[in-house]
Amino acid sequence: MRRRPFDDRGGATVWSALACFGLCAVFAAALGLGQAVHSRHRAGGAADLAALAAADRALLGEAAACAAAGRVAAAQGARLLRCAVSGEVADVVASARTGRFTAEVRSRAGPPADRRGLR
Repeated sequence: MRRRPFDDRGGATVWSALACFGLCAVFAAALGLGQAVHSRHRAGGAADLAALAAADRALLGEAAACAAAGRVAAAQGARLLRCAVSGEVADVVASARTGRFTAEVRSRAGPPADRRGLR
């Protein structure tokens, strides 16, 4: 029996399998990136709203302001990690989790700075 020279029968199957594996890897990476971005946006929105709620209640004291911020963050599906009120300015850190990703965002809210004398 004569030996057959190398032929590429079955080569298309190997290349198709590699292409499918590559596409699955790209799709998995895109899903992971989407989860990370979603987590960051959720934490950012919750932190902004919590800071606004705390600044709105700042004159009632830090305890009342931070309690309001905690309620707002919880309503947004996030956790309030830190809350500080200095005068009328509230500084909060909120955390949100989506899938394997957790994002922490810091936000400040208060009255606008005094702009007298600035051009």
